[in-house]
Amino acid sequence: MRTKQIFLLVVVTFLLIPIDAEAQCAMCRAVLESESSGKAAEGINNGIVYLMAVPYVLVAGLFYFIYRKMRS
Repeated sequence: MRTKQIFLLVVVTFLLIPIDAEAQCAMCRAVLESESSGKAAEGINNGIVYLMAVPYVLVAGLFYFIYRKMRS
């Protein structure tokens, strides 16, 4: 029981720590770094984060639906 509590504490700690990820491939990074304003790079980063978050939201919705069906 003690190891489960420690594991849960570690997982929650990692989820609560904000991580600023710069997720770009090498070619995108090279093209976007050549711009002086940086607006396109910010837009690309936001788009990558958006595309990464959508599958997690869908899976969470699926698990919530299954949970509700199992409870009733």
